[in-house]
Amino acid sequence: MATLMNKRALVLGGSRGIGAAIVERLASDGAATTFTYNRSAENAMDLASRTNAKAVQADSSDRVAISQVIAEQGALDILVINAGLLVMGNPLEINPEDVDRMIDVNVRGPYHAAVDGARQMNEGGRIVIIGSVNGDRMPFAGGSAYALTKSAIQGMVRGLARDFGDRGITVNSVQPGPVNTDMNPADGPMKDAMHSFMAIKRHAEPAEIAGMVAYLVGPETSIVTGAQHTIDGGFGA
Repeated sequence: MATLMNKRALVLGGSRGIGAAIVERLASDGAATTFTYNRSAENAMDLASRTNAKAVQADSSDRVAISQVIAEQGALDILVINAGLLVMGNPLEINPEDVDRMIDVNVRGPYHAAVDGARQMNEGGRIVIIGSVNGDRMPFAGGSAYALTKSAIQGMVRGLARDFGDRGITVNSVQPGPVNTDMNPADGPMKDAMHSFMAIKRHAEPAEIAGMVAYLVGPETSIVTGAQHTIDGGFGA
């Protein structure tokens, strides 16, 4: 079903993993889709070819570059902010510059992108930011800085939902748990530890996350806003 026919969508961070699955799903649902990538040019070109989406190179930590990409889209209906970094380790030993870059990509970038997107978004538009269940729960050492960035998204979503609600624009976050991507493979060294916290003891697939995003940007969710939508197999239960 082409539930998003005649809709214009932009996915920030769409060349790999969850982002690529979101691009595939939005395009298959009928949206005219553009996505950004930074370094994964080969993956981006392949995805664009397969989905008839448009790929644009831009660094999600560069506010000016992302603002320009958004401006070039014209009136948007859907904005999905997926780009993110993961920096883990002992906070006494992590390079502060790495933490600052993660904050730029995971917090500052989504805020400014959401504001820029809403500025030219059609009435009743949809903004979805990909967060993490670690915004609710960080059950092991080494994740404090990452959890900080994902908790920040929660407050951002609640506030922006009120700021944009008079135009019917919804703002939500999707909070995955472990997902089978290059960053966190289902057969990786942390799988047993992560699965031990879960009721359903497996990684999610990127397409499952994309399915939740598709629901939130679709025609049945015009009243759903300011909320965190967790999809984590019970990791945070």
